[in-house]
Amino acid sequence: MFRHSFIKFLAIGVINTLIGLSITYTCLNILGLHYWASTFIGNLLGACVSYFLNKRFTFQSKAPFMGSSFRFAIVIILSYFAAYKIGLELVDEIVMLLALPTGYIEEIAVLFGAGFYTILNYLGQKYIVFPEKYKQGPRSLQ
Repeated sequence: MFRHSFIKFLAIGVINTLIGLSITYTCLNILGLHYWASTFIGNLLGACVSYFLNKRFTFQSKAPFMGSSFRFAIVIILSYFAAYKIGLELVDEIVMLLALPTGYIEEIAVLFGAGFYTILNYLGQKYIVFPEKYKQGPRSLQ
């Protein structure tokens, strides 16, 4: 079951990634916003799409909106700060250790952060936001 829901999560994540990263890079490089503002805005909009698509298709959940949306927001916020902080610190350390040019640290850190975010977000949604007790049967999706 883990593999099946994770594959659906990844497929829906492609949509979220296209939306989130497009907005993040637009904010960062075109609008000139700070790293944290850019990643926050991109992830916020991607998260809205993620909530509705994952609730219905990935986890087939009947969890009430108020409770699940609150848990979702907590998972998203914690995943966001943990993942993008780790991504930024990791890339910064690698660049310094290898004496690489520092011009694209934030752009590369966004990609590392997105990978960490995906893993943390999936685990949080699966076990905290849309746990098995709210799973709906296959007929209720029709």
